[in-house]
Amino acid sequence: MKKVRVLVIDDSALVRSILSEGLNKDPMIEVVGVAMDPYIAREKIFKLRPDVLTLDVEMPRMDGVEFLRHMMPQFPLPVVMVSALTGKGQRLTFDALDAGAVDFVTKPSVNVAGGLEMMLEEICSKVKMAANVDVSHWKRKGKQQEQSLQKIQSHALAVSTDKVIAIGASTGGVEALVRVLTRLPSTIPGVVIVQHMPSGFTRTYAERLNSQCAVDVKEAQSGDRVLPGRVLLAPGDQHMTIQRSGGIYLVRCQPGEKVMGHCPSVEVLFQSVAKYAGANAIGIMLTGMGSDGADGMLAMRQAGARTLAQDEQSCVVFGMPKEAYHRGGAERLVPLGGIPAALIQLLQNKS
Repeated sequence: MKKVRVLVIDDSALVRSILSEGLNKDPMIEVVGVAMDPYIAREKIFKLRPDVLTLDVEMPRMDGVEFLRHMMPQFPLPVVMVSALTGKGQRLTFDALDAGAVDFVTKPSVNVAGGLEMMLEEICSKVKMAANVDVSHWKRKGKQQEQSLQKIQSHALAVSTDKVIAIGASTGGVEALVRVLTRLPSTIPGVVIVQHMPSGFTRTYAERLNSQCAVDVKEAQSGDRVLPGRVLLAPGDQHMTIQRSGGIYLVRCQPGEKVMGHCPSVEVLFQSVAKYAGANAIGIMLTGMGSDGADGMLAMRQAGARTLAQDEQSCVVFGMPKEAYHRGGAERLVPLGGIPAALIQLLQNKS
């Protein structure tokens, strides 16, 4: 089987060496070159024709985001970002995902035992996944045109606190969630989300979404109430569940063992929604690798919830939606651009 050809771009010679050595240990990956900045990288891309780039977020001459904005419309390639845990690094990482990067890994903390090994294992996995992602649409249009959505009058939603919208997402979900949530009215019923993301990034991501959306978005804390117009995002290192207290829903966030390989886990959230919200819920599965949440979505549907999953053509990775659909959890597959309208229709029908 053909190896994935990788170009490593990082201004640190030590990081270039570590990444190259770690990636080359995987029998399915070959590092074909390294570059210390985007200017050198540009020449090597044309010369070496790599399948995937790993790209440092913060570099002195041109940061990774600016490089992506120049490169993707002209020569789109799958890119995995390598990010620091600093506030600036987090902001640039989300900018990079907006600009076309497929996914990201974080540089390990010196205080975490085995952190380097875990990071190298993660980047190998994400590089192999990225090699199968079609990014050609960036050449056609810097950003995909979305189908128009008519304005929804707030009264049509018949908002009440007994409805819950639960969303699961992983690889590609950072941008997919932006494209869904920015098109929802402020009167939408309460939304709870699990997006696979490292600890420390979810708060920055929630703040970023909050600045872009009509709804209020925040990183969830135990005891937060699920309210119309509010979106609660599971913290990056805690499982999130919903619980019913009289006529209202509250979330509970707590650390725990990984479920389906993740903490937070979509499976954990969806199972709680099936148990406590039942037919008052709507489940949505967005792009992601693996099968996290597939059984939970089936449990939701069996409890009377309505369910949707993103279709293959619009997914970065058609893993989680595919499993949810094939196992009978998702009623139908919908293009990403059509999910807001489909969601509104389901809410109107429920009303």
